[in-house]
Amino acid sequence: MKRNHSPWLYQLRQDRESTKLTKDIETDVVIVGAGIAGVSTAFFVLKHTDKRVVLVDRFKLAHGATGHNAGQITSYFERGFASIAEEFGLPMAAEGQQGVEDAWGLLDEMYTEAGLNIPVSRFVGHAGLSTVEQVNFHLKNNHMRKRAGLNIETIRIAEDAPFAPEISGQYAGLYTFVPHKEILDLLETESTEYIASLSYQKGCANSALLCQEVVGFLMTKYAERFSFYEHTPIEKVILKPTGALIDAGDHEMMAGHVVLCTNGFAGVTIINEGGLGINAKFHHLVHGTVGYMSGYLETMNKPPIAVSYFPQLSTMIEYDEESGDPYYYLTRRQYEYEGTRDVNLISIGGPELRLEDASVYGSDAEYPDDIINTIDTFVKKTYDTDPNKKIDYVFTWHGLMGYTRNGIRLIGCEPANPVLMYNLGCNGVGILPSIYGAKRVAQLLAGEVLGPSIFDIPQV
Repeated sequence: MKRNHSPWLYQLRQDRESTKLTKDIETDVVIVGAGIAGVSTAFFVLKHTDKRVVLVDRFKLAHGATGHNAGQITSYFERGFASIAEEFGLPMAAEGQQGVEDAWGLLDEMYTEAGLNIPVSRFVGHAGLSTVEQVNFHLKNNHMRKRAGLNIETIRIAEDAPFAPEISGQYAGLYTFVPHKEILDLLETESTEYIASLSYQKGCANSALLCQEVVGFLMTKYAERFSFYEHTPIEKVILKPTGALIDAGDHEMMAGHVVLCTNGFAGVTIINEGGLGINAKFHHLVHGTVGYMSGYLETMNKPPIAVSYFPQLSTMIEYDEESGDPYYYLTRRQYEYEGTRDVNLISIGGPELRLEDASVYGSDAEYPDDIINTIDTFVKKTYDTDPNKKIDYVFTWHGLMGYTRNGIRLIGCEPANPVLMYNLGCNGVGILPSIYGAKRVAQLLAGEVLGPSIFDIPQV
């Protein structure tokens, strides 16, 4: 067994002082959860309103899913675009997809205004496909993207793929046939089971380090309007017609609005005085999934990359919520380790465990040996194919992710009482959707009237 040891938390300042709430306070906005969602929400609310903002976390800054991910930045959902269009209609689906893709600009805005100099890479990433079902699934999504006026993803299919004659004529112009070796080179693998590739814009970053640096900026820039408290669990939120009373243990906070930016398992009791019940509904909006990842170091002789691999058969690995196919994901990026900056960190994830009761998850739980072996077997077969090489997994980590019922982030006001707002449900690919949600919450708090969206909170 190994411990839960994240490469992203390893890079945070260990001498940073934490402040716990030690008095009753009154403010305009309380944001619960200091991960990428909460920090970016604080950033945009402070920038676009004159409101006083308090950010709180039950543990430490960015120590939840934000500090326990694979470092990938992507703009896709954990379900196909075609199915989103079928549920919400093509215009609304397209608006939601474009909004998440435009969050690249919001990330740049945060980075520039906070004066950051931490590594954030942006490049064309890839996914390896191995079956005709997977290929048709993504061709259908591409077809709908084109109809919606969105940028389409680049799909390459091996010339020798046995199912090539089966590809539907309606997808003409949405893919190209290429030599099989071209696909394997893109995926950086020798595993010939991958006979097609999907390419689109991706990136990688240490989102925990991003949070640390942005919070430092906010505390300086908005010293009169921003406060941050760690080790401050929120136990109860009592919603009133024009504000909320927040129970933080030994102390209370009064606020005009409360924004939940957690993974969905904050253990918060929500009471809506004089209105419809919210608590039971809220705690069924998401389910918990523990994602397991491992990482090792190698010489920095290759550029950053992010690749997902959908093999033909596998066990104990992550399942795409829409297609039902299992997949692994790999990120390679420059990493500073023990004073050296000339190494790449290879992060691999895929094994996961769904939890019906998130309270059974412990962040200090040991990392199972069978998970390490599963990841190592994949790496030796697919990426680092020297069978005699012993890989030292310097980092092994896991994190609790919140998956919404429909695979789409929850953003906006609670219909039963708009004092309560949400920006939650990482769904495994949460950085860009979190930042998009942050800007949308800020717009609502600034008084803007926004139209319906795929991110709206379901009615009771």
